[in-house]
Amino acid sequence: MKRKESRVICMTCLYQIDILKNNHLNFDIEEVIKENTEIQNDFVIEIVNGVEKNIEEINDLANKYLKNWNIKRIDKTGAAILRMAFYELKYMDTPKIVAINEAVELAKLYNDEELAKMINAALDAFLKEML
Repeated sequence: MKRKESRVICMTCLYQIDILKNNHLNFDIEEVIKENTEIQNDFVIEIVNGVEKNIEEINDLANKYLKNWNIKRIDKTGAAILRMAFYELKYMDTPKIVAINEAVELAKLYNDEELAKMINAALDAFLKEML
């Protein structure tokens, strides 16, 4: 499975987990992942578990770099994409430009150009501060 396809699965899992948490429903992260993947996918497992393990830090990063916005104001799909990208940039060896480009492309595909620009700006600002 290509990383692009895996990122869609990550986005879907993170979206579902966000919905479950907002509705105060019990869930098992591993079950959410299994429901969305046909085969074991270590990339998906790492990102979904990593985002959830570091959710507060990732949300803080997103809020720091979103200009005049808050991650809670972004729709759940956009928030899932942004969280996934911040996790990749901070914790994984994914080439930085690839992580940003993939997040922007997902935002364009599943949301709109405005969100894609917002995500690009936030991730770019974070990357510049990392370097």
